[in-house]
Amino acid sequence: MRRDGTRGRGVPAGAESRSGRERTRMLRSHTCGALRAEDRGRTVVLIGWVGALRDHGGVRFVDLRDRYGRTQVTLHPDHLVADSAAVTLRAEQVLRVEGTVEARPAGMQNQKISTGEIEVIATSVEVLGDCPPLPFELDETGGEVSEELRFQYRFLDMRREAVKRRFIFRSNLLHEMRSFFHEEGFIEVETPVLTKSTPEGARDFLVPSRLSPGEFYALPQSPQLFKQILMVAGFDRYVQVVRCFRDEDLRADRQPEFTQLDLELACVEENDVIEVVERLMVRIISRLRGIEVPRPFPRISYAESVARYGTDAPDLRSALSLVSIEDGLDRIPFDIFRRAVQAGGAAKGLRVPGGGEWSRKTITELETFVKNYGAGGLAWVKRGPGEWVGPLAKFLEGAGGEYIIERFGAAVGDLILFVADASRTVVNQSLAQLRKEVARREGQLDPNTLSLAWVTEFPLFDADDQGNPTPCHHPFTAPHPEDIERLESAPLTVRARAYDLVLNGFEIGGGSIRIHSRAVQERVFARIGIDAEQARSKFSFLLEALRHGAPPHGGIALGVDRVAMLLLGDASIREVIAFPKTQKGTCPLTDAPGPVTAEQLGELGLRLAPRERPPSR
Repeated sequence: MRRDGTRGRGVPAGAESRSGRERTRMLRSHTCGALRAEDRGRTVVLIGWVGALRDHGGVRFVDLRDRYGRTQVTLHPDHLVADSAAVTLRAEQVLRVEGTVEARPAGMQNQKISTGEIEVIATSVEVLGDCPPLPFELDETGGEVSEELRFQYRFLDMRREAVKRRFIFRSNLLHEMRSFFHEEGFIEVETPVLTKSTPEGARDFLVPSRLSPGEFYALPQSPQLFKQILMVAGFDRYVQVVRCFRDEDLRADRQPEFTQLDLELACVEENDVIEVVERLMVRIISRLRGIEVPRPFPRISYAESVARYGTDAPDLRSALSLVSIEDGLDRIPFDIFRRAVQAGGAAKGLRVPGGGEWSRKTITELETFVKNYGAGGLAWVKRGPGEWVGPLAKFLEGAGGEYIIERFGAAVGDLILFVADASRTVVNQSLAQLRKEVARREGQLDPNTLSLAWVTEFPLFDADDQGNPTPCHHPFTAPHPEDIERLESAPLTVRARAYDLVLNGFEIGGGSIRIHSRAVQERVFARIGIDAEQARSKFSFLLEALRHGAPPHGGIALGVDRVAMLLLGDASIREVIAFPKTQKGTCPLTDAPGPVTAEQLGELGLRLAPRERPPSR
């Protein structure tokens, strides 16, 4: 039997074994992509949607379409029973057609489709499902349709060939992932969806318990603790395709519910996990995209990535890089740069080879662009033959100009763009986005090029708004052995045994070697403000597991939605999710979330707080 549930070329499973009475009313004998020239003379039954509909002087031609393809059906009055001849046809009706397979007339074959050599001469036509006028055209030339309207009528949108191909691709992606890990000896284990709320970086979605009034489950942000417990249980190679939930602000590559490929291995170090994932990605990309990706993938430290690209998820399809000018400000008498650095901030620049030809209008557009990311402005200068051109030209006479030429490798005809700010984060974020925008304008981001890289040596902690340590990834990541003695004295200098996988400027996977010592885990908890009592309340099950013989272990989670989006070349993650949420977290199809009744709330022991009314004018 084939993957599509058919035998041979599209005969539904079991059709050939039906009784004579059943056979007189066979629901479907073939799919709309199955018939070929060798089926001439065969009596068939097809079911599909009406695609193109043409009327040639009373003889109607219908392109009948289903998931497998399309077949031309000819409705000739001389061959149809009376009831069928009177049927009114409209686009996207569901038809059941009985008829005979015939070869198309010479010169009328369609070589673009698999059924293009034949047509079905209908003897009867029955409308199984009617359809009103459509809110938008479904063919590929139907014009631009708003995302909101498409997702409101997602059941229609998914009938489009391009949309259908996305989900066939996604299905094949998951099949390849599961096959790979089955061959590698991993065990797929399902973990709970209703679990305990634990701090993992984002807000939990909470589910009230009817049986325990006033108490709540949380939907999992990831199976992190359960997969670590599976390592303690002896399942040394775990994998799962799992749904995860995070209540956080949404964007083009983020949804409140998403799919992860989650894996964990015992008795491993960083290179062991990285090696498995590299082989997985090489196989997926080769089989699904036909692109051979060399391995090992490049590796770059977190510190170098932020310094050169302004981000920990660099798009390495472009060779553009950021350059700090903080060590040369004594030669550049520009007070804005100097004050920003003296305030603890940064000053960096980006060289655009050949950008000297860019117009002032283009540079002004880029200045507006960086302001969207917090930058106060964009300074610039062009190197002309024998002189500097632009607002910074007068500051680059003599030593300043020599420094810029040496620091950036600036050649005649180059443009250099600068951002300075009292916040290093603002400088890095705005220039990281500017780098991507310049690379896009310069045609450096080829969608058919797949650039994979590992970012390593993350800090174990970031500083929160008060300067206190907070986990950079999650509080179960192991500190680097060389740095563990500084956990209490200098926590922000401690490196993590963490690694992210980046594809074309998007983080598609994040993982780490985990803490397998209860004592170290308790020290990390204490350093982020979780005292012994809180640790027992929130994590007693993990701490108890670590006390009972936990082997060294580590793993990673890959974002299936992001991987599918990037391999397909889509700009939004919503395109590869069957029923996505909007940026406000609502479902256009079902209009979720929605209100519930007072009775439902009462069963859960809940009562809604009154909404504050806006002040009257």
